[in-house]
Amino acid sequence: MKNIKVYDAEKYLTSAFTSVEKNIYKGKNPYYNGERWQSEELYVTSLTFEQEPDLGEGETPQNISQCPLEGILDMYGVFVTDFYDELNAQSECTCYQEFGAHDPENIKQLLGIVGKHVYEQKVYADDLDEEELENYKNMSEEELEEEGIIWYDTVVE
Repeated sequence: MKNIKVYDAEKYLTSAFTSVEKNIYKGKNPYYNGERWQSEELYVTSLTFEQEPDLGEGETPQNISQCPLEGILDMYGVFVTDFYDELNAQSECTCYQEFGAHDPENIKQLLGIVGKHVYEQKVYADDLDEEELENYKNMSEEELEEEGIIWYDTVVE
């Protein structure tokens, strides 16, 4: 993901949202179903970004890749609350996403990726002996992932 920017959605100017601090809004939780463990309200922000197909990301805004998106969700404790389907359908390269969290601090930390480059980096286990290396030599990348020999880390720089 590159060219990450804040998206000032028009819906944030309505009475459905309250500005909590710059680029952080409080609104109704679209997933709330009355369960006691859920929060009726969420803190949200929206971002735009471009995917990088050469790094294994989606090729169009209509097909937003899970990587590095899943890493971002995990890293900052946020989840997607609006996919902006109409905007993504009209755009050739800019993706639109709204992110929500139960704690405004998570949104504040997420906003730290604005202007940065976010991608997935392959990591290899470095504590293998010669015999283990020989055993893993003929395995597919999927099998190596299942064995925990390789994995992917989300990088923000």
